[in-house]
Amino acid sequence: MAFSISQPSIISFTELANSLSEINQAHAHMLKTGLFHDSYAASRLISFSTISTSISNPKTLTHASSVFSRIPNPSSYLWNTMIRSYANSCNPEESLLLFHQMLYDSFYPDKFTYTFALKACSFLLGIEEGRQIHGQILKTGNGFDCYIQNSLINLYARTGYFDNAYLLLDRMIQKDAISWNAILSAYTERGLMENARNLFEEMPDKNVESWNFMISGYVGVELVEEARILFDEMPLKDVVSWNALITGYAHSNQFGQVLKLFEDMQFANVKPDNYTLVNALSACAQFGALKQGEWIHAYVDKNGINIHGFLATAFVDMYSKCGCIDKALRVFNGTTKERDISTWNSVIAGLSIHGYGKEAVEKFYEMMNDGCKPNEITFVSVLSACSRSGLLEEGHRIYELMVRVHGLKPSIEHYGCIVDLLGRAGHLKEALTLVQTMPLKEDSVGVWESLLSACRSHGNVEVAEIIAEKILKLNPMDSYSYVQLSNIYAAKERWGDVREVRRKMRIQKVRKEPGGSMIEVDGVVHEFLAGDGLHA
Repeated sequence: MAFSISQPSIISFTELANSLSEINQAHAHMLKTGLFHDSYAASRLISFSTISTSISNPKTLTHASSVFSRIPNPSSYLWNTMIRSYANSCNPEESLLLFHQMLYDSFYPDKFTYTFALKACSFLLGIEEGRQIHGQILKTGNGFDCYIQNSLINLYARTGYFDNAYLLLDRMIQKDAISWNAILSAYTERGLMENARNLFEEMPDKNVESWNFMISGYVGVELVEEARILFDEMPLKDVVSWNALITGYAHSNQFGQVLKLFEDMQFANVKPDNYTLVNALSACAQFGALKQGEWIHAYVDKNGINIHGFLATAFVDMYSKCGCIDKALRVFNGTTKERDISTWNSVIAGLSIHGYGKEAVEKFYEMMNDGCKPNEITFVSVLSACSRSGLLEEGHRIYELMVRVHGLKPSIEHYGCIVDLLGRAGHLKEALTLVQTMPLKEDSVGVWESLLSACRSHGNVEVAEIIAEKILKLNPMDSYSYVQLSNIYAAKERWGDVREVRRKMRIQKVRKEPGGSMIEVDGVVHEFLAGDGLHA
C-alpha cells in the first residue's frame, strides 16, 4: 500500500501522455516507486502505450511489448490489448504470434481475443490460420457469439471463400447490417459489382456503410454514373459518401462535377475533411479556378485546419497552376516543420512552370540539405525547370546526380526532360542520338514530338524529317507530326513539301483536333473549344 497515494496521479499522467517520451517518464516513475508491480497500473501503462500515439508506430508498440513481456502474470485484458494493437498495426502477424503465445502459456482466450485474432487473419488473408482459430472457437463453444460470427464472415469473404461466408450468414440467429456488409465489402473490393448489387438488393437492413461500399465499388470499376444514381438515392449521407463520389469524378477528370459536389456538400451542412479539400483543390488546379481555391483557403483558415502533408501540397499545386506562385510559396514557407516529399515536389514544379528555373534548382538543393531524399518525381520537376530556363550544365549535373548518386533508373519522363533541354539549346543531333539509344521504346511518342518541336524552333529540316518518319511509324494517325513538319517546310518556303504533307493527311484521314481553353468568370468555370460557337 506504500504506493497507493501516487497511483492515481501517475495513472492520470499516463492517460494524458501524448508522446513516447512522456510514456517513458511514467514507466520510469512506476519502476522507481514499485508501482509497476500493481496489475491495474501496469495495464493502464500498456493500454495507453498502444493508443496514446499512433498504433501504427512500431516504436510505440515495441515499447508496449517490452513492458508486457516483463509482467509475470498478465491478465486477459492485457493479452487482448496487445493482440488488438498488433492486429490494427502494420505488423498484424505479430498479433497471431501473441495469440499462439497466449495459448502456449495456458491462458484461455475470450470472445474479444478471437475477434482480434480473426481480424489479423483477415488483414493477412491468412485463411489457414483463420480456419484453425475457427476450429478452436467451435471447440470452446463460442461459435454463436455475434462479434465472432461477423469476424468469421469477414475473414471468409475477404479471402474469397464466399460459400463459407454465406453459410455462416444463413446460420446466424441475429443478423445485422455488419454481417451483410462483411460480404458486401469483399465483393466491392474485388470489383464484383454484379454480385455486390444482387446482395445489396437482398439485404433487409442497410446502413450508411452499405451504401458507401456500393458507391466506392462502382467508382473503383470506373462506373461513376452508377455510383451517382445510388448516391442520389441514399437516405442519409456522411462525409465518406461525398468523398467516394468526389473521388470518382476526380479520377474520371470531371473536375466541374467535383466542384459542384463540393458546393452541394456545403449546402447539405456536411463538414468536409482533408480528403475532400484535397480533391476540391485538385479540381481548382485543373480548371484554373482561383477564386474557388481561395474560398477553400479561407474556409481552412476559418476552421483552424492545419495545412500540412497532402493538403499543403494541394494548395501549393493549386496556386501554382492558377498563376499565383507567390501565394504558393507563402503556403510552402508556412509548412517549415511539416514538409514531406510531395510538398517539396509541388513547389519545385510550380517554380518550374512559372519559369523560375534557378529558384527551382535552389529549392532542390535546399530540400536535400533539409534531409529529404528526392524521388523520381522530384527529378522530373527539377530537370523540367532546367529545360524551361535553358540551364544546360545544371541539367546535366542533376541528371548525373540522379543516376550515379541516387541510383534511380531514368524513366521516359526523365529522358523527355533531357531531350527537351538539349533540343532547346540547339543540340539536336545529340538529342536525336539519346532518343535513338534510350532503352525505353514504348510510349516514347511524346519524347520524339518534343524533339520535333525543337527542330521547328531551330529550322532543322534534316533532323525533323527523321523524327517525323519515326513518329508516324509509332502512330500513323498522329496529327502533331504532320502539322509541325508542314510548318517547318513552310518556314523554309518549301511549298511543294507542304502540299505533299497535307495530301498524306487527307489520304490517311488524319484530322487536327480543335484547341481548347478554360476561364473562370465570377467563380464559374467555362470551357471553350475552337469553333464551337457556344460562347459567342
